[in-house]
Amino acid sequence: MTYTPHQTHTVGRFALTPLTRPTACGRFAASLSMRSGRGPATHDRVYQFVPLFASPQAAARYGLAQGVAYARQRQDAEGR
Repeated sequence: MTYTPHQTHTVGRFALTPLTRPTACGRFAASLSMRSGRGPATHDRVYQFVPLFASPQAAARYGLAQGVAYARQRQDAEGR
């Protein structure tokens, strides 16, 4: 199972990298790497999403949109 990384975007303290992979049915799955911290304190979470998409670009857009929404919600909760 090979994931293709797409352009990384920074939202607040988070680095968001959408990941896509082709599925057996010919559609594309969306995932997201969400990193925060620096050096030995770096933390990376990878989220996988349920919907499948017709193109890797559509899957990447979905993953990034989910990450941006989460990062902004965290910023609001932390008062930043």
